[in-house]
Amino acid sequence: MTPPIAPPGRLEAALDRVHSRVRSNPWLYRFAIINRILLAGAFLPTGLIKLLGRRFTQMGADDPIGYFFEALYQSGGYWRFIGAVQVLASLLLLIPRTATLGAVLFFPVALNIFVITVALHFTGTPFITGPMLLAAVYLLCWDYDRLKGVLWSTPYAGSSAVVAPGYALRPLERVSCVLATAGLLSMTTAVRGFIPLGLVPAAIQASLGTILLGVVVALVSLPGTIRARR
Repeated sequence: MTPPIAPPGRLEAALDRVHSRVRSNPWLYRFAIINRILLAGAFLPTGLIKLLGRRFTQMGADDPIGYFFEALYQSGGYWRFIGAVQVLASLLLLIPRTATLGAVLFFPVALNIFVITVALHFTGTPFITGPMLLAAVYLLCWDYDRLKGVLWSTPYAGSSAVVAPGYALRPLERVSCVLATAGLLSMTTAVRGFIPLGLVPAAIQASLGTILLGVVVALVSLPGTIRARR
């Protein structure tokens, strides 16, 4: 006979209620998608550099930061492993069905990078890696209903399958996501040296234009999204 499941504690029940309200907000859902796109766009080309066995920076070994990255590069297999994890996490984040797994995989990556930038005293870089870490934490919180079993034995008591009007992405919003993702990946790929140096300025301009077009499409779709919520 299966023993009865104990009712959730006060903190657990409160977290379930808060998360259920958050998950029912279509704007926070869109914010989660934006975070996934930004993290994947930032880390996919960076991880690809490592996976292909290329150097991440041109700093010399006489600089502490350059020495650190050179040591990782010289490790060979471990350098490629770091790149493989970053590429895998980025791809998982871009696929709706695997986005939760991508968030779980991304959190230690983002945490590790943030700690490195702080420990090695990167000038200004923690102001970039810090928000990246917060974005990874937000995505974990967004999927709290799927990850709750790690913390508690009782099932999630909220509602995570919200189908309210205006919740799902509208067609134009999907187009804007595709454009923004393509533009961001194109720009970071160009910056990371995957195209000839002479083509970088034109590639960056084209990428910025694609991202801007995605923003414009999103703004055009905004009135329809607002009406759908009513």
